Amino acid sequence: MGRSFENRKHSIAKTAAQKSKLYSKYGKQLYVCAKNGVADPEANPSLKNLIEKAKREQVPAHVIEKAIEKAKGVGGEDYTPSRYEGYGPGGSSIIVDCLTDNPNRTITDVRNCFTRANAKLGASGSVVCFFDHLAVLSFPGENDDEVLEAMLEAGVDVEDVECENGRVTLFAPASEFNNLSQAFQKSFPEIEPEVLEITFVPQSNVTLEEEDIPGFEKLMELLEDCGDVQDVYHNAIIPE
Repeated sequence: MGRSFENRKHSIAKTAAQKSKLYSKYGKQLYVCAKNGVADPEANPSLKNLIEKAKREQVPAHVIEKAIEKAKGVGGEDYTPSRYEGYGPGGSSIIVDCLTDNPNRTITDVRNCFTRANAKLGASGSVVCFFDHLAVLSFPGENDDEVLEAMLEAGVDVEDVECENGRVTLFAPASEFNNLSQAFQKSFPEIEPEVLEITFVPQSNVTLEEEDIPGFEKLMELLEDCGDVQDVYHNAIIPE
């Protein structure tokens, strides 16, 4: 047991200048989730979980409602997911997930981000094989045995559990996300998860040297400013 989980997904800072980017990101994700399934959160567990995640990141209710109402209409944008993989400063591995209505624009923008940071895009599959695609649930506590037993009794295929620094973290296959979420909410309704998502967890990490840190941070900033980028995952550790 024990993956020593640290969330290696690069989060968008909630500064005034970045709030519109955050709202746009969730608006697009909510729209696609509702459009590809059903617009009723109670009948669409993925949409329900995404709404809860957006609320945890303080996305306003009107942004959430607008995206769902938009998905109920006929036509609308035709967003498709795209994933790019590459190598950043210090030998770091990076995965970039996008939603786009123009793949040619998106690949050009992402490639330019890597080029400007002296990084390099790789072929599809060149990096993702070094990550595990997992459903992750994490919350403050020390009752890991109790939680694991409850999940197993509910039939959730839990791969791993760890309890470190007053935090319990469960790992399950990505396909088990809805089962994990629903079983946890049913068994522990009084506990609010701090992390509940499908993410890429690196199989090993790379600690950046001091000279590599500016380039890595520049790459993250450039990707943040790219409108089609939704999530960025990496295996880099920046020393304190």
